[in-house]
Amino acid sequence: MSVSAVTCTAPVNIAVIKYWGKRDNDLILPINSSLSVTLHQDQLKTTTTAAASRDFTEDRLWLNGEEADVGHPRLQACLREVRRLARKRRGSSTEDTAALSLSYKVHIATENNFPTAAGLASSAAGYACLVSTLARLYGVEGELSEVARRGSGSACRSMLGGFVQWQRGERPDGRDSIAQQVAPETHWPELRVLVLVVSGEKKQVGSTAGMQTSVDTSPLLKHRAEVVVPERLALMVQHIRERDFEGFGQLTMQDSNQFHATCLDTFPPIFYLNDISRQIIALVHRFNAHHGCTKVAYTFDAGPNAVIFMLADTVAEFMEVVRRSFPPTTNGDQFVRGLPVSSASLPEELIAAVVAEPVPGAVQYILHSKPGPGPQFLDDPSQHLLGADGLPRRTA
Repeated sequence: MSVSAVTCTAPVNIAVIKYWGKRDNDLILPINSSLSVTLHQDQLKTTTTAAASRDFTEDRLWLNGEEADVGHPRLQACLREVRRLARKRRGSSTEDTAALSLSYKVHIATENNFPTAAGLASSAAGYACLVSTLARLYGVEGELSEVARRGSGSACRSMLGGFVQWQRGERPDGRDSIAQQVAPETHWPELRVLVLVVSGEKKQVGSTAGMQTSVDTSPLLKHRAEVVVPERLALMVQHIRERDFEGFGQLTMQDSNQFHATCLDTFPPIFYLNDISRQIIALVHRFNAHHGCTKVAYTFDAGPNAVIFMLADTVAEFMEVVRRSFPPTTNGDQFVRGLPVSSASLPEELIAAVVAEPVPGAVQYILHSKPGPGPQFLDDPSQHLLGADGLPRRTA
């Protein structure tokens, strides 16, 4: 059996100016532009292998080792679009006989090294990975963020590293609704990210349904998209370019809060934050008030997990504050994952001012990360998720 296979990894991104609401549900065109930070793949990534062979009888998909529905409309949209671009590219060039036949069926296997659909941007990493992998398999190059957007809106931002803007675009066909890099991941080397995982559960109201209800019922969302976001976006780009953490941090928190306010303004209202989320928000504000400046900044997507930005010199102290506020119950050694964190001793006055009544076990674990690059290809065949027979390798 002759099988052509490509394997790629892709990152999660965290929006600091939020995307919420579509003006076109089929093409996934947003009602406002958004801006995000791409996280490093050493901590969070999706890995996807796509394989094609004349011997495959049908398209098949495996998610985290389990066979899944390959007929999912958004997955099909990405597959159709990549095949269309491949056809177009071949039509315009001399016939490449070595190129993969577009009639071959594909097998796709994809794995996350983090919980799926728990508010950790798994669909963004997943579709960015899928599109990058398929494009390489079919020999397609060029503007691919537009294709990834058809899978999941925020996926277009995971096609690039560092600081990325997804432009709303004006065209009804969506050709100008694409991602652009504002600055590479090397631009702000001191920036760090802590993901406080408070729940690995699937959310009750998915993003797709939630944002549609918001568009239909929230007057605040309309005001946000038309008036607030354009101003904030320009400011955020400026803060990033100037590496101004005070400005970046404040605006990140304000935009997160407004996004959740639009969820509350939706009818019936949507609640993505829980009591622990709100305790983390209060903790961040007490920590900043104690220091007299913005040292840490939270943002929450459509789920209760907190993402907290800070500079490297703040990590050890803030991590100790979190550990005292939400002491681990069982996994003390596994509580902090990702980049190493040095230990810190806290001054008494900081403990008195900042650490409230501890809530043991409220935070499951903390992931320490930093900005990172866009999708990466793995050229070593031993890293493929599919074996030579085109079926998932049984990983130990």
